[in-house]
Amino acid sequence: MRHLTLASVLMVTTGLAAPVLADGHLKIVDEPLTLTVQMNHARYPVYDENWPVERVARELTGISLKDATVGANTRNSENDGKTEALNLMLATGDIPDIVGSSRLKDFVNQFGPEGAFLPLNDLIDEHAPNLKAYFAERPEIEAAISAADGNMYYIPYLPDGKYGRAYWIRTDWLDALGLDVPQTVDEYEAALRAFKTQDPNGNGLADEVPYFARQWPELIRLVTLWDGRSSGSDTYHDFYVDDGKLKHPYAGEGYREGIKNLARWYKEGLIDAEIFTRGSSSRDYLLSENLGGSTHDWFASTSGYNRLSADIDGFEFKAMAPPASISGKRVEEHRRIPIKPDGWAIGHTNEHPVETIKYFDFWFTEEGRRLANFGVEGQQYNMVDGKAIFTEEFLNNSKPVNNQLYEVGSQLQARGYFQDYNYEIQWSNEFALEGIALYDEGDYLIDQFLGVAFNADEQKVYDKNWPSIRDFMLERQQGWILGNGDVEADWDGYMATLDNMGLNDVLDVMQSAYDRQYGG
Repeated sequence: MRHLTLASVLMVTTGLAAPVLADGHLKIVDEPLTLTVQMNHARYPVYDENWPVERVARELTGISLKDATVGANTRNSENDGKTEALNLMLATGDIPDIVGSSRLKDFVNQFGPEGAFLPLNDLIDEHAPNLKAYFAERPEIEAAISAADGNMYYIPYLPDGKYGRAYWIRTDWLDALGLDVPQTVDEYEAALRAFKTQDPNGNGLADEVPYFARQWPELIRLVTLWDGRSSGSDTYHDFYVDDGKLKHPYAGEGYREGIKNLARWYKEGLIDAEIFTRGSSSRDYLLSENLGGSTHDWFASTSGYNRLSADIDGFEFKAMAPPASISGKRVEEHRRIPIKPDGWAIGHTNEHPVETIKYFDFWFTEEGRRLANFGVEGQQYNMVDGKAIFTEEFLNNSKPVNNQLYEVGSQLQARGYFQDYNYEIQWSNEFALEGIALYDEGDYLIDQFLGVAFNADEQKVYDKNWPSIRDFMLERQQGWILGNGDVEADWDGYMATLDNMGLNDVLDVMQSAYDRQYGG
């Protein structure tokens, strides 16, 4: 297996080239200008003008932002993806100069054409050379964020890198039981059953939890082992594209076969009995207590649990290739999507739209992108051979790297910026890097659905039907796995109910929007 090292990864250029210019070249205004901002995200309650990153941006551009967040920063259900604060802001009519939020895309694409937010196309074309260059290089991104009227109303947070999650397994347990790393779904099941029945942790108790997950939809992800799908993007339960046609994974034959087998695995104790309730602490608890056997989770953070080898003799948790499905396909359904529905927009009452788009453009300059990704030079990182390299003190802090960056105003997804994956590589250990190399060699990733923008009529059909359909799908999904019903016996009635609830109508409007947006 090819080993991926930090040095080799850092040689890969992921940014847009920019010339080295004289001091002061990033200044946008001659006289200081203050713009109001609403910033909503679960990771930071409101915008903080004292973030070190913001202080540097203010010094470089001459533009400062003042918090004008309306209402509480709490998220509504996943069904609509909007926040209470955004809805309250719109209801009051008091829209700040800049509005940044998670799950912003659908909100601005609905209310932008109605006049609540400024269209950005001409502003970018005339005043934002870095954004213009980015969209010229990535026209599919421009198409993906555009509203039904063809205008862009927000600048998105743009993730970098390809790989997100992987299959992980206790290789020390495999060794203890004389097993090889599973290569097929049948071998994976056999390994999980061995974990359950053969006491790999050696404590004399049948307390091992073969498969666990911090987010329960990562259990549903396993339907890919029976040629099903669980999502078409990095958003759980999303639609997917199959040869140009929009489909939903929870209405497919492979999904039915997958749920049938997951229900069997759950009944046989191969899946955490508390998979739907244990929550985000499951990885930490089950691994640190030497109970967890396998999961599907992020490369960087999951690989870090190999530090437990200091307390658990022989502990080794390594990424493995996706097991081949019943038809022999190896699929990694999750990948870093190139665009998020998070970012920021310009409110319609903004009296300085040119300066604002130039400020947005600043974050796509070499200096702005580095500031958004790595924090402040001399504090979080130093420049080494032209690369931003985190300091040892920063990397060795007890807090996770990403949490430290949030605290200084970096890696904020309610800001429109282009992430640099080199920031994450630096805190990915050898287990993560070897896993990434394994997935890179295997080419297991599949294309993602980048979303659609509805016109008003399409939006009405979607809003009328989809929330209740989705709730029904998830209710039956969980019920089948827990043994409340039989998916094979219930399937025809389930599909008939989806039809009666309007699933085909939803698929029709999604197809219409998809064809319009991507030229189908």
